[in-house]
Amino acid sequence: MTAQLIDGKAIATELRLDFSKTIRDKVSQGFRRPGLAVILVGENPASRLYVRSKRQACEEVGIKSFYHELPSSVTEHALISLIHQLNENVEVDGILLQSPLPKHMNADHLFEAIQPQKDVDGFHPYNLGRLAQRRPLLRPCTPYGVMILLHHIHQKFKGCHAVVVGASNIVGRPMALELLIAGATVTVCHRFTHDLPSYIKQADILIAAAGKPHLVKGEWIKEGATVIDVGQNRLPDGTLVGDVEFETAQEKAAWITPVPGGVGPMTVAVLLRNTLIAAGY
Repeated sequence: MTAQLIDGKAIATELRLDFSKTIRDKVSQGFRRPGLAVILVGENPASRLYVRSKRQACEEVGIKSFYHELPSSVTEHALISLIHQLNENVEVDGILLQSPLPKHMNADHLFEAIQPQKDVDGFHPYNLGRLAQRRPLLRPCTPYGVMILLHHIHQKFKGCHAVVVGASNIVGRPMALELLIAGATVTVCHRFTHDLPSYIKQADILIAAAGKPHLVKGEWIKEGATVIDVGQNRLPDGTLVGDVEFETAQEKAAWITPVPGGVGPMTVAVLLRNTLIAAGY
């Protein structure tokens, strides 16, 4: 068996075309164009690259982009003041605070300063709480992007065992909630899990989101499983790889996402989707 690839880039492109048409139609009816404010703090090259790609995506679909670049020396008080200004700005429907933030800042405090209705990353406790209660509004971008990929291949959830490797607030935990809502039986593995291979071998659906290159060995994959690799790890030679040993895993899986070109484009697509929802589209 050789796994079929789940082409996140192609699916994200389809979504962007739909979003672009929706915005054109709404604007022609007299609606205001949606607005997304992006805040970048510091000089992290990866963050700068991510922000550039998100702003370009906004421009492509017709979302107005407001960009705020601040030095790493900025105080937490000043950053919160900016967030409050954006909360009050009627032209700003969504606020994206790019992480990671400088170590002297309390990230939780800053993300909570964003109005839940403008929290297009889906990180605010209000939005995570709604997800936990099966009443989602603005959903965390990467987990929901994964769900779109799974629905695209008509993945069965009820009666299936889904294993999530990684328990971060950004991916692992909300991913488990999304899978629970869909009807899967969910196991979350993390750094304290004993005998990780035994859990992975049970997975009908495997979500690898630990941020460790090739953590998941191909021989651990259950025959016919669906494998979603959220990991994006840069090796010393510059190669981008996932958390799963792709070459061996694809010989056992039925479906698998590549890295790059799998989950990454979907994260940006859901960010755009959340901005449209926040704008009332």
